[in-house]
Amino acid sequence: MRAEVAVRAAATLGEGPTWDPATDRLIWVDILGSRIHTYQPGGGRRTVMATEQHVGAAKPRAAGGLVVNLRDGIARYDADGAFSWLVRDPVPGRRGNDAAVAPDGSLWAGTMRDDEAAGGGTLTRIAPDGETRVLFPSVAVSNGLAWSPDGTHLYYIDSPTRRIDVCRMDGQRPSERRPLVEIEPGAGFPDGLTVDAEGCLWVALWDGGQIRRYTPHGRLDRTLRLPVPRPTACCFGGPSLRDLYVTTAGAGSPHPHPLAGSLLVVPDAGQGMPAVPFAG
Repeated sequence: MRAEVAVRAAATLGEGPTWDPATDRLIWVDILGSRIHTYQPGGGRRTVMATEQHVGAAKPRAAGGLVVNLRDGIARYDADGAFSWLVRDPVPGRRGNDAAVAPDGSLWAGTMRDDEAAGGGTLTRIAPDGETRVLFPSVAVSNGLAWSPDGTHLYYIDSPTRRIDVCRMDGQRPSERRPLVEIEPGAGFPDGLTVDAEGCLWVALWDGGQIRRYTPHGRLDRTLRLPVPRPTACCFGGPSLRDLYVTTAGAGSPHPHPLAGSLLVVPDAGQGMPAVPFAG
């Protein structure tokens, strides 16, 4: 399997790809560029929308439009583009980062400090009505998260730890957090991840130039080499959810790869699961 260029772009920090089956399009963000991108593979149609703040993630809503993890909190764009805050909680030097929608339709949104200081980030559950519950109050760079196909386990990444952790889901709370995978020094840092229909984890390795697939027991199962050193996240998309889309970044590199910031795709890489839209 080989990665191809789906969208040639120059995102500073491309992140958070999500397939929206309601619109047959891929949604992804440029966090530091404050842009939300969409791409429809069928006709090649692309859109780019500017946000007023850095945007860590953008996910589809069941009612149409998007829910976004911004610098100062969680907000919604209606289908007609109208903007409203759901949770506004500005903290100087902190911004939203990766986020995911849980099987129950809630949004789990991470934060981090601009200086990536340990303990400066959080992971918070946002209910459809805006009620919040801090789940992990002291992390560094809250990054990839995804659930097992049956919803009984959460996989979570705090990137500087070089780990993928697994938690048992206890109702709406994660419990019994423990390391599942430890990325060896020199292989990069774990960033975004997705879970396929077989329950295996696909994780992007920042500065590792690859996507790795691990079994639910933490065994390395497959490695996809990429042409860029800084992949950031991945998800399955396309009509059959078999194509693996990968966001990339050039941020922090003095000599970025020519494809850094582009959206890549690995055709027929596996079988993904449908994304759950935010219920709010």
